[in-house]
Amino acid sequence: MTTLTSSIPSVAPDLVCPAGSLPALRVAVDNGANCVYLGLRDATNARNFAGLNFDEAAIATGIRYAHERGCKVFMAINTYPQAASPGLWRSAIDKAVDLAVDAVIMADPGLMQYAATTHPQLRLHLSVQGSATNYEAINFYREQFGVVRAVLPRVLSLVQVQQLIDKCSVEVEVFGFGSLCVMVEGRCALSSYVTGESPNTHGVCSPAKAVRWQETPRGLESRLNGVLIDRYAHGENAGYPTLCKGRFDVGQEQSYYAIEEPTSLNTLELLPQLFKMGVRAIKIEGRQRSPAYVAQVTRVWREAIDQCQANMHRYAPKRAWMASLDQVAEGQQHTLGAYHRPWK
Repeated sequence: MTTLTSSIPSVAPDLVCPAGSLPALRVAVDNGANCVYLGLRDATNARNFAGLNFDEAAIATGIRYAHERGCKVFMAINTYPQAASPGLWRSAIDKAVDLAVDAVIMADPGLMQYAATTHPQLRLHLSVQGSATNYEAINFYREQFGVVRAVLPRVLSLVQVQQLIDKCSVEVEVFGFGSLCVMVEGRCALSSYVTGESPNTHGVCSPAKAVRWQETPRGLESRLNGVLIDRYAHGENAGYPTLCKGRFDVGQEQSYYAIEEPTSLNTLELLPQLFKMGVRAIKIEGRQRSPAYVAQVTRVWREAIDQCQANMHRYAPKRAWMASLDQVAEGQQHTLGAYHRPWK
């Protein structure tokens, strides 16, 4: 792995944690999150699952709970509005201002323009759904709309992240733990190919209403809108059926995970490099996960960040941390994803 040496001071990055519900928000705050991110119960956010997210009363309660404990709240308004009905998305921005969130996470340039002109005091973060992977794109969003932070897609190596930070004048946030996405984030069409609903406009990849499980003589089968995604042997861990993480017959080979294996990103071992590079925030994926997941992951990452800040040169991930995170990882296994590309 490439060792990065930077003269940037080792300021601890913010720990940004998911809140798919009010209980999840509370445990994230209680276990040491610096910031939590959430969304409304509609298509304006990219985790629009049934039973998740917040109505206005719950958001107001959550914001009050977080702010009283020194934690910031970000609202994700990171899908793309339909041409005929942008009002829902504009209304979400207005609500974010009324509720006094600390920032909104956005992807659509038209919405950014609306936010920048209508609410110039509102702090704007560029969502991973914006799919900005180079410094020129990120600087464009800063110059045009006043974006102050960018969340990077999970497709860049550490060297590429460093090159981007060196030429950017905005804060950079990276994913540290959680489910991976191998697509060009913000432009995935796989889910809409099978279900007819794009995650970029409807806010959900593999909507629950299209998911079916069935026990068959050949094993447990998962289907998405009738399409067979995977088949599991007795006792085999079964992942949520997304098309990119299904098993495929390719040529003469037996079925295998041809696009992406069901595994989670875990970058605990990269913390010293992320500190030195000047990464401003580390994001935990998982608004669709349980409060227990949020509590467990937040607790581990808070301890790890604090120990790395206290003594970076002697920092090493504890086995107990890794074991704890693997318990809640997809397939109970982890990877460094694109961050570690030995051929780069």
